[in-house]
Amino acid sequence: MALREIRIQGDPVLEKVCKPVKEMTPRLKELVDDMLETMYNANGVGLAAPQVGVLRRIVVIDVGEGPYVLVNPEIVESDGEQTGQEGCLSVPDMYGIVTRPMHVKAKALDKDMKPYEIEAEGLFARAICHELDHLDGRMYTELVEGRLHSYDEPEDSEEEDNE
Repeated sequence: MALREIRIQGDPVLEKVCKPVKEMTPRLKELVDDMLETMYNANGVGLAAPQVGVLRRIVVIDVGEGPYVLVNPEIVESDGEQTGQEGCLSVPDMYGIVTRPMHVKAKALDKDMKPYEIEAEGLFARAICHELDHLDGRMYTELVEGRLHSYDEPEDSEEEDNE
Protein backbone atom coordinates (compact mmCIF):
# COMPACT_ATOMS: atom_id res chain seq x y z
CA MET A 1 0.00 0.00 0.00
CA ALA A 2 1.08 3.53 -0.66
CA LEU A 3 -0.09 7.06 -0.11
CA ARG A 4 -1.30 8.77 -3.26
CA GLU A 5 -1.30 12.46 -4.05
CA ILE A 6 -4.73 14.02 -3.54
CA ARG A 7 -5.66 16.23 -6.46
CA ILE A 8 -6.75 19.76 -5.56
CA GLN A 9 -9.71 21.66 -7.03
CA GLY A 10 -8.64 23.18 -10.33
CA ASP A 11 -6.94 19.95 -11.45
CA PRO A 12 -8.67 19.01 -14.74
CA VAL A 13 -8.98 15.33 -13.75
CA LEU A 14 -11.55 16.33 -11.09
CA GLU A 15 -13.83 17.68 -13.82
CA LYS A 16 -13.99 14.46 -15.86
CA VAL A 17 -16.59 11.69 -15.81
CA CYS A 18 -15.17 8.35 -14.68
CA LYS A 19 -15.38 5.06 -16.59
CA PRO A 20 -17.08 2.00 -15.09
CA VAL A 21 -14.92 -0.83 -13.77
CA LYS A 22 -15.38 -3.94 -15.94
CA GLU A 23 -13.11 -6.24 -13.93
CA MET A 24 -11.19 -5.94 -10.69
CA THR A 25 -7.56 -6.27 -11.70
CA PRO A 26 -4.65 -6.56 -9.26
CA ARG A 27 -3.80 -2.96 -10.14
CA LEU A 28 -7.31 -1.76 -9.20
CA LYS A 29 -7.21 -3.76 -5.95
CA GLU A 30 -3.96 -1.97 -5.14
CA LEU A 31 -5.67 1.34 -5.99
CA VAL A 32 -8.47 0.55 -3.48
CA ASP A 33 -5.93 -0.25 -0.75
CA ASP A 34 -3.98 2.92 -1.56
CA MET A 35 -7.17 5.01 -1.51
CA LEU A 36 -8.07 3.72 1.95
CA GLU A 37 -4.58 4.43 3.27
CA THR A 38 -4.59 7.89 1.67
CA MET A 39 -8.06 8.71 3.07
CA TYR A 40 -7.13 7.64 6.61
CA ASN A 41 -3.80 9.48 6.45
CA ALA A 42 -5.64 12.68 5.45
CA ASN A 43 -8.29 12.21 8.18
CA GLY A 44 -11.04 12.00 5.58
CA VAL A 45 -14.29 10.06 5.62
CA GLY A 46 -14.40 9.41 1.88
CA LEU A 47 -12.23 9.42 -1.23
CA ALA A 48 -13.07 8.93 -4.90
CA ALA A 49 -10.65 7.55 -7.48
CA PRO A 50 -10.44 10.80 -9.50
CA GLN A 51 -9.17 12.53 -6.36
CA VAL A 52 -6.02 10.43 -6.74
CA GLY A 53 -5.92 10.87 -10.52
CA VAL A 54 -7.67 7.66 -11.63
CA LEU A 55 -10.79 7.99 -13.78
CA ARG A 56 -12.59 4.86 -12.57
CA ARG A 57 -15.93 4.60 -10.73
CA ILE A 58 -14.51 3.62 -7.33
CA VAL A 59 -15.04 5.28 -3.94
CA VAL A 60 -14.05 4.39 -0.40
CA ILE A 61 -15.94 5.64 2.66
CA ASP A 62 -15.52 5.22 6.40
CA VAL A 63 -17.66 7.33 8.73
CA GLY A 64 -16.64 5.27 11.73
CA GLU A 65 -18.42 2.00 10.91
CA GLY A 66 -15.51 0.39 9.07
CA PRO A 67 -14.48 0.92 5.46
CA TYR A 68 -16.85 0.53 2.54
CA VAL A 69 -15.63 0.04 -1.01
CA LEU A 70 -18.13 1.01 -3.69
CA VAL A 71 -17.33 0.04 -7.27
CA ASN A 72 -19.64 1.37 -9.99
CA PRO A 73 -21.96 2.83 -7.34
CA GLU A 74 -25.37 4.23 -8.11
CA ILE A 75 -27.92 5.90 -5.86
CA VAL A 76 -31.25 4.14 -6.41
CA GLU A 77 -33.33 5.93 -3.79
CA SER A 78 -33.10 9.06 -1.68
CA ASP A 79 -35.39 11.02 0.58
CA GLY A 80 -35.44 13.64 3.28
CA GLU A 81 -33.11 16.58 3.56
CA GLN A 82 -30.17 17.63 5.69
CA THR A 83 -28.25 20.88 5.57
CA GLY A 84 -24.84 21.13 7.15
CA GLN A 85 -21.11 21.64 6.86
CA GLU A 86 -19.30 19.79 4.12
CA GLY A 87 -15.63 19.72 3.27
CA CYS A 88 -13.44 17.85 0.82
CA LEU A 89 -9.87 16.57 0.75
CA SER A 90 -9.56 18.22 -2.68
CA VAL A 91 -10.47 21.61 -1.19
CA PRO A 92 -8.13 21.70 1.82
CA ASP A 93 -8.99 23.67 4.95
CA MET A 94 -12.34 24.87 3.59
CA TYR A 95 -15.99 23.98 4.13
CA GLY A 96 -19.39 25.15 2.99
CA ILE A 97 -23.03 24.64 3.85
CA VAL A 98 -24.63 22.05 1.56
CA THR A 99 -28.07 20.43 1.46
CA ARG A 100 -28.12 16.69 0.71
CA PRO A 101 -30.64 13.86 1.14
CA MET A 102 -30.98 12.57 4.72
CA HIS A 103 -31.34 8.97 3.52
CA VAL A 104 -29.97 7.18 0.46
CA LYS A 105 -30.01 3.64 -0.84
CA ALA A 106 -27.19 2.75 -3.21
CA LYS A 107 -26.16 -0.30 -5.14
CA ALA A 108 -22.54 -1.08 -5.88
CA LEU A 109 -20.00 -3.82 -6.29
CA ASP A 110 -17.51 -4.61 -3.54
CA LYS A 111 -13.76 -5.09 -3.99
CA ASP A 112 -14.43 -8.65 -5.21
CA MET A 113 -17.01 -7.37 -7.73
CA LYS A 114 -19.91 -8.87 -5.76
CA PRO A 115 -23.09 -6.75 -5.92
CA TYR A 116 -24.62 -5.32 -2.76
CA GLU A 117 -27.02 -2.62 -1.62
CA ILE A 118 -26.42 -0.21 1.20
CA GLU A 119 -28.71 2.17 3.05
CA ALA A 120 -27.29 5.22 4.74
CA GLU A 121 -28.50 8.16 6.81
CA GLY A 122 -26.96 11.40 8.03
CA LEU A 123 -23.20 11.74 7.55
CA PHE A 124 -22.96 8.39 5.75
CA ALA A 125 -25.64 9.46 3.24
CA ARG A 126 -23.88 12.80 2.79
CA ALA A 127 -20.55 11.03 2.13
CA ILE A 128 -22.09 8.71 -0.47
CA CYS A 129 -23.66 11.64 -2.35
CA HIS A 130 -20.44 13.68 -2.12
CA GLU A 131 -18.17 10.89 -3.37
CA LEU A 132 -20.51 9.84 -6.18
CA ASP A 133 -20.56 13.46 -7.39
CA HIS A 134 -16.77 13.18 -7.86
CA LEU A 135 -17.31 10.26 -10.24
CA ASP A 136 -19.33 12.57 -12.50
CA GLY A 137 -16.83 15.42 -12.38
CA ARG A 138 -18.77 17.51 -9.84
CA MET A 139 -17.45 19.14 -6.68
CA TYR A 140 -19.40 20.04 -3.55
CA THR A 141 -18.37 23.67 -4.09
CA GLU A 142 -20.99 23.83 -6.86
CA LEU A 143 -23.68 23.18 -4.23
CA VAL A 144 -22.48 25.46 -1.44
CA GLU A 145 -25.11 27.79 -0.05
CA GLY A 146 -23.41 31.14 0.47
CA ARG A 147 -19.64 31.15 0.48
CA LEU A 148 -16.84 28.78 1.37
CA HIS A 149 -15.39 29.19 4.86
CA SER A 150 -11.92 28.51 6.18
CA TYR A 151 -11.60 26.21 9.17
CA ASP A 152 -9.07 28.77 10.46
CA GLU A 153 -11.40 31.78 10.44
CA PRO A 154 -13.01 32.73 13.74
CA GLU A 155 -16.66 31.95 14.27
CA ASP A 156 -18.94 34.90 13.53
CA SER A 157 -19.82 36.43 16.84
CA GLU A 158 -23.06 38.25 17.38
CA GLU A 159 -22.43 41.79 18.52
CA GLU A 160 -24.97 43.81 20.42
CA ASP A 161 -25.80 46.99 18.51
CA ASN A 162 -28.27 48.24 21.10
CA GLU A 163 -25.79 49.14 23.82
